[in-house]
Amino acid sequence: VPGAPLLGIDALVNRRALDSSVLAPEERITAAEALRNFTYGSAFAEHAERDRGSLELGKLADLVVLSDDLLAVPSERIQEIRVIATVVGGTVEYGDLG
Repeated sequence: VPGAPLLGIDALVNRRALDSSVLAPEERITAAEALRNFTYGSAFAEHAERDRGSLELGKLADLVVLSDDLLAVPSERIQEIRVIATVVGGTVEYGDLG
């Protein structure tokens, strides 16, 4: 899977190969579980969960704004979701929130 987080989430949820075949469907996880793996799980892996990985008071407010609700779209549409904006350290680094 390419390194783009949304493609990784899609791979965890749908378990599709490049030829669209399904690999080990029993290993599928939910979109919520995949999102947690890419956010809190990544912060935990680098021992940074105290200031990253979830939106909480006192933590860094790095986030993305997506074109659709990752947890509400049908799983087959996850690949279609686009990043509208990214915010790093409270500054919009990509996109326009206005």
